[in-house]
Amino acid sequence: MAAELQKRDPKTVVSFAGTVSGIESTEVPRLGYRIHLLPSKGLKRGRSLRDLIDNIGILTGFVSTVLQSMKLIRRENPDVVVGTGGFVSAPVLLAAQLMGRRTLIQEQNAFPGLTTRLLSRMATEVHLSFEESRRFFGNRKQLFVTGNPARSFPPMDSAEARRRFRLDPSLPTLLVFGGSRGARSINNGVLGFVPDLDGKVNLIWQTGSLDYERVRAALPETRTVWVAPYIEEMGPAYAAADLVVCRAGASTLAELTNLGKPSILVPYPYAAADHQKHNAMAMVRAGAALMIEDSAFGGQGTLRTVLDTLGNRELLDRMGKAGRQEGHPGAASELAARIISLSKH
Repeated sequence: MAAELQKRDPKTVVSFAGTVSGIESTEVPRLGYRIHLLPSKGLKRGRSLRDLIDNIGILTGFVSTVLQSMKLIRRENPDVVVGTGGFVSAPVLLAAQLMGRRTLIQEQNAFPGLTTRLLSRMATEVHLSFEESRRFFGNRKQLFVTGNPARSFPPMDSAEARRRFRLDPSLPTLLVFGGSRGARSINNGVLGFVPDLDGKVNLIWQTGSLDYERVRAALPETRTVWVAPYIEEMGPAYAAADLVVCRAGASTLAELTNLGKPSILVPYPYAAADHQKHNAMAMVRAGAALMIEDSAFGGQGTLRTVLDTLGNRELLDRMGKAGRQEGHPGAASELAARIISLSKH
C-alpha cells in the first residue's frame, strides 16, 4: 500500500508504527520508511491464573501505549491512519479514533482478528480479503472486499520456467514451501514420499534455512528435484508449478489466487485464533484448494492426494479458475485510491 501511494504521489509521506520484537523493526527501515516503535503485546489466550494475571498487566500497558500513540498522532498529524490487524494496530487505531482521525482497517484473514472486530465500529472504512468475512460485521456500512495487497509476477511459460530449475519440462511439477525458515512438518512429510515422485513429478522445494542441510543430506539422487533453503525468484517457481503445497498465510493465498494456482494447504496449527485454518477452509469452500491438517501431512493418503491431484488436469484447471475468482490483483491500487480519497475529506 505504501509503495502504491508513493507511486501515485511521490510527495506522500508514509510512516509506520510497530514493536521492537516484530519483523517490522528491521524490514521497514530496510525498505526506506520511518518506523515508530511502541511497547505492545497480544493478550494471552489461555484461561489459567497465570494467563489472567499476565493479561491484566498487558491491558494496563495497553492504556499507556494508547496515550503514547496519541502523542505520536499529534506529532505526525496524519490525514489517514491505516491498521492491518494484530495487537500493534490496536492502540494506534484506537488513539486515532478517539482523536477523530480518519481510519481505514485492512483485514487480511478470513476470520477477522480481535482488533478488527472491536475497532471496526468506529473505523471510517473496513476492507476485507475474503467475501465470507462479511458475516462478522452485520449491516455495517463502508465495508468492502478489496483483497490482500500482494507481489505481482510477470507471466512466464511453464516449460521455460521448469528449464530454469533444470527440471524435465514435460513432467507435472509440484512446488513446496513453508516460509523463509521452513515448516518442519511439511518438510518431514515430503521427505517421506519424495522417492515415490522420482520420474513421475518434478519437485521445486524451498525447505527454509533450518532444515536445508538435513533435507539435502537425506535426498536420494534424482534429476527431478530442485531444493534450496530459499527461493529468490518466486515468479518462475509459480510459473513452473501445476500444484502448490504450502501454509495458509494471507499473503501466500493472495499470490495463489491472483495467479490461479491450485494448492494443497497445510495450515500452521499455532497461528493466532487458528486463523490459517479459517483461511484454508475459505479456499476449500471456494473450490480453489484442498486442505490437509498439519498433524496428518505426510501420513497415509498424502502421497495419493498429491499424485491424484497432479494427474487430474480437469481438477487442476477447475481449482485454478476458482482461485482466480477469489483473487484481487488490484488490491494495493484500490486501497491506495481509498486512502487518498479519505485524505481529501
